[in-house]
Amino acid sequence: MENLESKLKAQLIDALNLEDMTPEDIDTEAPLFGDEGLGLDSIDALEIILLLDKEYGIKLANPAEGKKVFYSVRTMADYIRSTGYEG
Repeated sequence: MENLESKLKAQLIDALNLEDMTPEDIDTEAPLFGDEGLGLDSIDALEIILLLDKEYGIKLANPAEGKKVFYSVRTMADYIRSTGYEG
């Protein structure tokens, strides 16, 4: 069974139209935002929020929480698991 991190990478590529990337190109521990890692921006953050809501039924109640949750693919996966998701 595909692990959550791999699934998230594929979903990010699809949601953010990162056509030139494969899941293997995304480092699980690398920052998603800023100059390192994927270099995503605030528009991308909105897309990720929609992805979490649509795919996992997760709504971030506290916007400050988002910065910590969206740091990397690993932190997103850990947060999703903390909500009870077992995929």
